[in-house]
Amino acid sequence: MFLDSNKQQPGRMHPVIVAALLPAVITACLGSGQAAAYTSEDGTLQINGFVENATYARRHVGLSKMRNTVQIEGSKDYGAKGSFSNVSFVGTFHATYDAVYDLNDDQFGSEAGGDIGLESIGGAGTTPWGASDVSTGVLGFGFDSGVNPNEGLDNLGNALHDTEGGVGMGVPVRPCDVDSRGCIKDYLDFDESDLKYPEFNDRLDFLREAYIDATMPTESGATWNFRLGRQQVVWGRTDLFRVLDVINPVDYSRHNIYDELEDIRIPMWMATGEYRMGATERFDDLNLQFVWNFDEFRPSNLGQGGTPYAILDAGSFFRAMKNCWDNGCSVANFAGGALSTDFPAHVIGIRDVHLPDWSLSNSQFGVKLEGDYQGLGFSLNALTYRSQLPSLRGVVDTADNPFTTDIESQSYDYLIAFDMHFPRVNLLGGSLDFYVDDIKSVFRIEAAYTQGEEFANTLRPELYSESDVFRYVVGWDRPTFIPFLNQRRAFLLSAQLFGEYLVDHERETINGIEAGIPNWEINHIGTLLIKGWYKNDRVSPQVIMAHDFKAHASVIAPSVDWLISDNLRLTVGANVKVGDGAQEFDDCRACNPFPPFTGAGAPGDLALRNLAGFEPLGRFRSGPIGMAQAEDEFQVTLRYRF
Repeated sequence: MFLDSNKQQPGRMHPVIVAALLPAVITACLGSGQAAAYTSEDGTLQINGFVENATYARRHVGLSKMRNTVQIEGSKDYGAKGSFSNVSFVGTFHATYDAVYDLNDDQFGSEAGGDIGLESIGGAGTTPWGASDVSTGVLGFGFDSGVNPNEGLDNLGNALHDTEGGVGMGVPVRPCDVDSRGCIKDYLDFDESDLKYPEFNDRLDFLREAYIDATMPTESGATWNFRLGRQQVVWGRTDLFRVLDVINPVDYSRHNIYDELEDIRIPMWMATGEYRMGATERFDDLNLQFVWNFDEFRPSNLGQGGTPYAILDAGSFFRAMKNCWDNGCSVANFAGGALSTDFPAHVIGIRDVHLPDWSLSNSQFGVKLEGDYQGLGFSLNALTYRSQLPSLRGVVDTADNPFTTDIESQSYDYLIAFDMHFPRVNLLGGSLDFYVDDIKSVFRIEAAYTQGEEFANTLRPELYSESDVFRYVVGWDRPTFIPFLNQRRAFLLSAQLFGEYLVDHERETINGIEAGIPNWEINHIGTLLIKGWYKNDRVSPQVIMAHDFKAHASVIAPSVDWLISDNLRLTVGANVKVGDGAQEFDDCRACNPFPPFTGAGAPGDLALRNLAGFEPLGRFRSGPIGMAQAEDEFQVTLRYRF
């Protein structure tokens, strides 16, 4: 083995050495026979943490994750200060290095991708990138293959489906410092270092927590609790899918939806104030919380083209479309719905992303009333925030018509060219939890109604529309004895039903294809957890299952957790998906944005709609489980807590 000195940065240990040394560090800690947690003599300072290696392997791909983590957690209690009865500081340092970008770089690193061909069912069958059936020399079509070469590419959705007569596109899949094509500035533009060491960025993500906690009593007997700093604010009572728990954005690039929310929420700089009234005349407990997220807006991380995890594969689609706008691109089966087509720059794709600038008006504010009434826990929640998921608005005003020699730089209805926005969303909701003694069960209910969310809509000239959304979750938990598995220890059974209803849903079936909003009007996802304990609770097998009813897609995740010692934990598991996978939807190839060249009727003429494919909108019908059908994995995680 040798090291490439050209790739190693001054003052930084080579990543492969770090990966090799981590098990040795764990072994050294074990060999000491002592936990390294620290508590000061007066008990006011406490420090602990963990080191962890998570290694995942995926069928047909090989290594998909080798994430090495160091987390150090500390708290310092300063006691009473002025009007405050207690002041403390809480901090968490969190750093990771994912060696998959070094050890499997031909799949996810600097050597990923290659040359591709695009399907052309009405022409040559398959044509190379940059040499389509409708290409250079045909009016204004074609692009500079010297700037946009046939290398470092993969076909969009290639792992999940064949093109089969639909739209196909090329995705640049190398890190953005190796290949900048399709990288969206300040949003999805991660270079190789960002992917390997995601916490070391200009947002200081290695500070997972850094806040001051202060408690102030009042004359009435109630207390105020204030927190100021980088933190997570958790509103939800349920797991996996977020209904009320939407204050912090989420990093889905870690492992799609399957990691714990506690691990994938992105901490933000916030101020919270909670007025704790305690027991009142009517309520057993009552609290009022105010939340001000004054951090610069940050969207959820969806992953980008070339990362092992990209929820809905949306990051790959965005990168493909951004490359189309900036540099031109080849698209399968486009012209006439049958010929591969080379588009020049500034015709289709994603032109720009509009990330909200920091201002008081762009900050986010919420209030929650929470309490307990005769054993019934409840909350009432209100939040105004920016959508953490992007909306593609087809209102680009500088597109050109490739069928003419003029440079129009104007807006065209039904043209698949977009600007990316993050609209303002208002949320009202609430939650309940209660225990039913007759069946020894706890029930959890959450519901939220939002206004301002935007969705793709191929029936609208701007190709998007706004819809109110009603989301809800019903959860059930029950300890249950399963005698033939364990006669002495109860299993935990936990089930959830997550529902989503788009109030202003639009969809029509035209010429046998569905057009409009691809998201389902009403859909449900059910989950079930079965968890048991053996060997004095040191061995815990479990299985988590989830099923998307409309997408006909399921995931099964069995695992065994073994607490080897008080400090060392080993988890071995799998993540297996079954179901239909990708689904088809109107892809707007027949939307006729450039009449009479693209059709005899008016733009958007429904009589012309007769084409559908898996890309790009089928992903919203398949959902996060259906779009991950090719991501079956075997997983091993070793954690040493000190």
